[in-house]
Amino acid sequence: MTADFLVIGAGLAGLSFALRAAKHGSVIVVTKGDPYESNTAWAQGGIASVLGEDMRDEGDSEESHVADTLGAGAGLCREDVVRTIVSEGEETIGELIDYGVSFDRNGERYQLGKEGGHSHRRILHARDTTGKEVIRTLYEKAKRTPNLTVLENHFVIDLITSSKLGAVAEDRVLGAYVLETKTGEVRVFRSDRVVLAAGGCGKVYLYTTNPDSATGDGVALGWRAGASIANLEFVQFHPTCFYNPGATGPEARSFLVSEAVRGEGGVLVNAKGEDFTKQSDERGSLAPRDIVARAIDRELKRTGASCVYLDVTHKPKGFMSERFPYIYETLMKFGLDCEKEPIPVVPAAHYQCGGVVTDVNGKSTIRGLYVVGEAACTGLHGANRLASNSLLEAAVVARRAVDEMMRLYSPSKSVAKPLDIPDWEHGDTAPPDELVVIYHNWDEIRRLMWDYVSIVRTDNRLRRAAARLKNLKKEVREFYWGHRVNANILELRNLVATASLIVECALRRKESRGLHYTADYPETLDRYRTDTVLRRF
Repeated sequence: MTADFLVIGAGLAGLSFALRAAKHGSVIVVTKGDPYESNTAWAQGGIASVLGEDMRDEGDSEESHVADTLGAGAGLCREDVVRTIVSEGEETIGELIDYGVSFDRNGERYQLGKEGGHSHRRILHARDTTGKEVIRTLYEKAKRTPNLTVLENHFVIDLITSSKLGAVAEDRVLGAYVLETKTGEVRVFRSDRVVLAAGGCGKVYLYTTNPDSATGDGVALGWRAGASIANLEFVQFHPTCFYNPGATGPEARSFLVSEAVRGEGGVLVNAKGEDFTKQSDERGSLAPRDIVARAIDRELKRTGASCVYLDVTHKPKGFMSERFPYIYETLMKFGLDCEKEPIPVVPAAHYQCGGVVTDVNGKSTIRGLYVVGEAACTGLHGANRLASNSLLEAAVVARRAVDEMMRLYSPSKSVAKPLDIPDWEHGDTAPPDELVVIYHNWDEIRRLMWDYVSIVRTDNRLRRAAARLKNLKKEVREFYWGHRVNANILELRNLVATASLIVECALRRKESRGLHYTADYPETLDRYRTDTVLRRF
């Protein structure tokens, strides 16, 4: 198949790009599953943006949003990128509203929320299911848009680049090998303009707020294609994942209690009802996520407790069911009335601040390959993401990527002489007969990452993780080439690749900064105020 634009991923980043690009040429969007099983769709909080003067919180400004972002990023944000994305927030929000996204209002004004690290209320939301509202709107519009085709159950195996075909000129993207998971057929999807928007990597860890689809596909695809990777040591752990060890099912294991709950007055306390977070930061429960997650980790280790608690029992009766109906109703399903008793919570892997290196337009180090959303490292987040900046980044950079592509690689211009693309090389034709071993490897990766590469790290733990991951990569490679390929093998292949890159980045940073805290190097040092960049040669 051939298209003017090939988009990998159907979250906010991918669909935003696709809707705009469809005005300029044919677009194919491939997603390995259901768009509603994406990190965007699972986002509860909202989108951070400073609106016009008649709509914003009193005293708020773009300069304040920039300062909050830089402060959370612990010295590694690219200020030019931060200013660009913040300054284009209102225009981007307007485009989402034009598509039909409905944000909550109080009369004529938007109802703005506040989250950790923000100095003002500036979070637009749709109750506590903002991401689902965004995906519903964009996906429905995409299905009605001429020139735009969305293909579910299509898993990208690898990107195709000219260097992989032996071309000696500038490396450029040519398309992708794609597995149709329902039929097992592998096809070449050809395009000189590819957008990688394949999301995050939360499933690298045993405990995560992410859906099962978040297996590091974007980072792994970019790495194998030869793109530069940066700052994967900075994995954000959300402080408040519902702790419910007796329950089963994905919702019980991964249910996030939005940071917006703390923005509306929720307080983190220990089993004695004490607010322990102010010992770490005067902002207490509304400090940036890296600080709060470490405070919880420290409290759990100090007391030996299994969890801490998010207390909203002081709020008026009916407040939670009105403002956070999804959270309230989900907790009730598990037998907890959060208006009467505190919510047990623990930190869980949530968001990768690093990824494939790009500029503010999503442009990677490979010609024609753009990366947008969580899989990208634009420099906005630095060493720690400010809450609700992720959806803002995805939407802004997607818009800019279309403009940049049209300027450099318009479909009316020939990028270069077409190269012959061979059929995909596959392994043995026998179906996998060792799925139990595959699942064991999957579980082992996630457990070792949780035990050795979590909120607090040491060089010894990191080296142990690196050694075991080296062996696991070899085992996974044997599965990949020894069996008929399927989604399980492809996800495991991406999972072990991304886990290995996280560990390698973490070993290189001999300091504590933002989300990377190591007991061996507890200080933050000026000489490490630089990105951790990996390149595959």
